[in-house]
Amino acid sequence: MKKSIMALSATLLLGGAVSAQKVAFEEYNLDNGLHVILQNDPSAPVVITSVMYHVGAKNEDPERTGFAHFFEHLLFEGTENIKRGEWFKIVTGNGGTNNANTTEDRTYYYEVFPSNNLELGLWMESERMLHPVINQIGVDTQNEVVKEEKRLRYDNSPYGQMIPEVKKKMFTNHPYRWTTIGSMDHLDAAKLEEFKDFNKKFYVPNNAVLVVAGDFNAAQTKEWIQKYFGDIKRGATIERETFVEQPITETIKAQFEDSNIQIPMVVAAYRTPSMKTRDARVLDFISTILSDGKSSRLYKKIVDDKKMALQIGAFSYSQEDYGTYILYGLPQAPSTAENLLTEIDAEIVKLQTELISDKELQKLQNKYENQYVNSNASIEGVADNLATYYMLYKDVNLINTEIDIYRTITPEEIRTVAKKYLNPNQRLVLDYVPSPDKAKK
Repeated sequence: MKKSIMALSATLLLGGAVSAQKVAFEEYNLDNGLHVILQNDPSAPVVITSVMYHVGAKNEDPERTGFAHFFEHLLFEGTENIKRGEWFKIVTGNGGTNNANTTEDRTYYYEVFPSNNLELGLWMESERMLHPVINQIGVDTQNEVVKEEKRLRYDNSPYGQMIPEVKKKMFTNHPYRWTTIGSMDHLDAAKLEEFKDFNKKFYVPNNAVLVVAGDFNAAQTKEWIQKYFGDIKRGATIERETFVEQPITETIKAQFEDSNIQIPMVVAAYRTPSMKTRDARVLDFISTILSDGKSSRLYKKIVDDKKMALQIGAFSYSQEDYGTYILYGLPQAPSTAENLLTEIDAEIVKLQTELISDKELQKLQNKYENQYVNSNASIEGVADNLATYYMLYKDVNLINTEIDIYRTITPEEIRTVAKKYLNPNQRLVLDYVPSPDKAKK
C-alpha cells in the first residue's frame, strides 16, 4: 500500500510539472521570409540565439554528399566582419557558448550568452547568414577537420559502419541512403564555386527560423532582429523534390566485414513512416518496451536470463520523410547471430499478438512525461524544440501538445503498429562481422 501511495504521489507531482511546463511563445515573419519565434523566460539571466536552416544531407547532389555537414563547420570560419578564427574567441570572451549540428533534414546553429549580450548573438547569426566568407583556405581547413571526424566516428570506430550500411541498403531512391558525413572523395572533388552556390541556395532567410529564448525584452529584441536580419535579401524559392521508396516485401540479406571488431553483431532494420506521423510515436513506445533499460523485454530475456548476448538494443531513427527502426545484438558464445534473431522475433510476435499490460503502459507514459519535462527544462532544449517543430513538423505548438499524443497511445495501437511494420519480409537483416584477419585472433 505504501508503494502504491508513493507511486500515486509521484504521478501527481509529475503531472503537475508537465502542466506547469507549458511553453508560451510568439512567432512572426520578416518581409524576407525569415520566421521568428520568441520565448521569454526571465527565470535565469541567460539567452539563446539560434538559427535552423531547412537543409540537410537529403538536399545534396548524390555526387557531392557531405555538403550540409561541411557547412556546419565552414560557417564558423568567419565573415566579412568577424576575422577568421575569431568566432569562438568572441563567444567565449563574452561569457557564452556555441555549437552546431546537422542531420539529414536540417542544420542548426546556436549561441548561449548572458542576457546583456543578446544583441551580440543576433549580430553574429546575421553575419553568418549575410556575410559568410567562403574561400579556399577555409574549405581546405575544414576538409581536414571533417576527414578526421569521419575517421574517428566511422572508419576507426568499432561498429562505426553499421548506420551507413543500414542506410544504403534500406533506401535505394531517397537521399537518406547516404550519411550526413558524406563522401570525402566528393568533398575533395568539389570546386570553390560549388560551395558558394550551395550557400547561396540554402542559407537564406526564407529557408530559416530564428529562435530567441530566455531572458530578454521583447520590444527591444524585435528592433534588433529587424535591424540585423530585416535587410538580408530573400533567396530564390527552393524547389524540393519528393523521393518515394517502394515497400520492402521480402527480406533483404547483407553482410559487412569490419576490421575494428572481434564480436559479430546482428542487425534487423525496418523502414518506417515519417516522424510526423502517429505511428512513429507508437514505434517509439515499442522501442522502449523492447530495449530501453535493463528491465526491457529484450535485455531481461536475452542478456540477463538466457545469457545469450553481451548487448541488445533497438531504436527509431526518426526523420522528416521516412524513418528506420533498428534492432541489434551482440551474441555471446555459444549463441549465434541467428539465435539472437530468433529470440528478437519471438518478442516482436508477442507484441503483435498480445496486448501490453496496464502497468507497462503506465510505465511508458511516465517515462515519456519525464522526457518531455526534461527536454523543456533548459533554454537550449526549448529553443531546439521550437525550431524543430516549426521547421520539420510545421506546428510549433507541438512543444506543448506532442505529449498528448503519447498519453493517448493504446495497447491496441501498439499491437497494430507492430503488425504493420515489424514483419520478417519487410526488413533488412545485416550480418555485421569481423573481417577474416580479426576473426582468427
